[in-house]
Amino acid sequence: MDQARTTITKIFNGAEGSYTRFLTQNMEEDSSHVEMKMSSDTEEEVGGNGVADHRKRPHTRPSYGSKAGLCNPRNLCIAATVALLTSFLIGLLIGSSIYKKTTEETASSCTAPASAPASPSDDDEMNQIETVPALDWTDVTSLEFSSEDHQAGSAGDELLANKVLAKFKNNGMEPWIDTHFVKVQTLPQSGTNKVTFRNTVFSEAGYLSYSATGTAQGGVCAVLYAYYGQEDDLRRLQDIGVDLKGRVLLVRAGKNSYAEKVANAVKVNASAVLIYPDPADYPFSDNTNLFGHVHLGSGDPFTPGFPSFNHTQNMAGRVPPHGWADGGLRDVEYKLGDINDTVFVEVNNKLTEIQIHNVFGVIKGFIDPDRYVVIGAQRDAWGAGFASSTVGTSLLLELARVITSMIHEDGFKPRRSIVFASWSAGEYGAVGATEWLEVGNGFKVFALCSSALFKASASPLMYDLIQSTLKEVSSPTDLSRSLFAQVAGTNWEATVMEPMRMDDAAYPFLAFSGIPSVSFRFTQDKQYPYFGTLLDTKKNLESKSSNLLALTKAAGEMAGQMALRLVHDHLLRLNTEKYLNFMRIQVSKINKEVMSLQRSGRLPKTLQVKWFMSAIGSYGRASRNLFSTIQNSDLDDLEQCRIINDRIMGVERDLLSPYVSPQNTPFRHILLGSGSCTLQDVLTQLTTIREGTARVDLDLLKNQFALTTWTIQSCANALAGNVWDMDNDL
Repeated sequence: MDQARTTITKIFNGAEGSYTRFLTQNMEEDSSHVEMKMSSDTEEEVGGNGVADHRKRPHTRPSYGSKAGLCNPRNLCIAATVALLTSFLIGLLIGSSIYKKTTEETASSCTAPASAPASPSDDDEMNQIETVPALDWTDVTSLEFSSEDHQAGSAGDELLANKVLAKFKNNGMEPWIDTHFVKVQTLPQSGTNKVTFRNTVFSEAGYLSYSATGTAQGGVCAVLYAYYGQEDDLRRLQDIGVDLKGRVLLVRAGKNSYAEKVANAVKVNASAVLIYPDPADYPFSDNTNLFGHVHLGSGDPFTPGFPSFNHTQNMAGRVPPHGWADGGLRDVEYKLGDINDTVFVEVNNKLTEIQIHNVFGVIKGFIDPDRYVVIGAQRDAWGAGFASSTVGTSLLLELARVITSMIHEDGFKPRRSIVFASWSAGEYGAVGATEWLEVGNGFKVFALCSSALFKASASPLMYDLIQSTLKEVSSPTDLSRSLFAQVAGTNWEATVMEPMRMDDAAYPFLAFSGIPSVSFRFTQDKQYPYFGTLLDTKKNLESKSSNLLALTKAAGEMAGQMALRLVHDHLLRLNTEKYLNFMRIQVSKINKEVMSLQRSGRLPKTLQVKWFMSAIGSYGRASRNLFSTIQNSDLDDLEQCRIINDRIMGVERDLLSPYVSPQNTPFRHILLGSGSCTLQDVLTQLTTIREGTARVDLDLLKNQFALTTWTIQSCANALAGNVWDMDNDL
């Protein structure tokens, strides 16, 4: 490894620290069958979300209990990512089972409807639900669920699964195990993965699963330094006349996921990708092996992958674009590389079928047992995985203990069911959770944190729920203040919310299955550096966070409060109006590009944006219609509330494009997904035309305009309710 460490140094002309990774193939044979649709800007303002202002109507708050088996969730999944320097996945999902709902008699009346949370000054007026009791962090500190060997499918992973199952049984829950046989890549039993640079061969113990096997050789000018391998990075190289076809791209870890780096390289016809952790971003020692996967979500990657490629020396060639030489390799002059920097990449990973076990425990709801919230955590890890699995599993089980205690001892009766999920094969790209999703279930969240800086990524539907929950949870650093008061600033959304990345554990639930999801984390400026290594230990986690237990407690309270709100409130606290702003922003950008290209004569006047505007106007009217429906409904009518909740829950699912195959384009959410079905792709097409890097394909643009417009319109129609209610409104 020491020898390998020097190679990337040499590719640049001298220092250590590199990581290679290649374009690869997805080894999964099945893909999900979920559609996603989204909406965009509209010409009409919406007067208010259907659930936004209903707390002004007083309603007594009912208790809820449980019922029924779970199968095929259809409605909502909320993923909460907690950054505790831990890879803790907590997800909340409200799903609809295939079982027929059974209504139980209850003397309770409906709770205040789901609504947009009050403004910061409205704290005292907000209806409060039961809060999560004091959590006992003995499980976290006792290390009961720590293990040095619990890779997915291993005996250690199965042992932990049985421990989780026993805990659920001890809590009086109804646990079960969901078993899947999945294909993953492992290191070859004989032979190794190799990189050959200037006649020197290097092999590594680390590897990237789902990498295409075989040998790749850099063509034309061989190795090419491409910064972080983001689309903008590759575009900058093209702008200065660099031909990327056939090149082996050398990119730094970070900024985007490994799979995205590989996918971006595929788009420019590169032959391989080498990914290394630059010392400026990762404090690794010379003998650190890296592990990960290059699974983007569908299909098979077409390029080999190789981790920890630190084996290049004295890269020559041109000076890189401004800002790209900010790495931390010692005695290295960062260069783009030239034709003499030839690299051969050989990947011999073995495709292996393993058996994984997802473990579930359920608290059945008293009124809507076939609607449920899922709280989940990853259980497997490459090594010790203290941040990636131990803390999350411990917190998951503590939340299960506390909430079951509230029911058995305090009389709390959740309206909807709560499912606690312990997922396996998370290190391979949320495989366990995705397998569950593909048979009709699921959701989860991811956590990783450090300081008291709070960040969240979520479906816009959930912004109000996040805001209200922040007001109910104490700051981990100052118990006299709420977390909201600590982190909100003058504009809480700008300060706290950020786009959900593809490598976020909640992303598949949102962009693949159309489940409202949230992922939150306490974080510092730099990410926790030990994920994907054997250095993810309790000691290293504590070295990066001086108040780990306080942060874990705050994360648990955030997840618990959100879950209780979702299973307790009669109407879901999701704000459909929030998507209107996202639509407007996207369509406004598209309109600006279209007008610019039409003025320059590069687009015909026949390409119109007005239909986008019309569809967004329909969505705005539908959201207003929902608000009116709630205002004029008897919220003591359980079936009426259920119907309203279904309309709210359908928004995310209806933003999945039905016009592309989920096998080829799994992340079909037109606002938050990726691929040709998204509004972002439409904008990218227009931008490349303006910049002269792509020719005008008018038929393609017209098709994209039409299909995204109809996706938004269909979402608006579904939100509006019954067909006979649409005539005058849409």
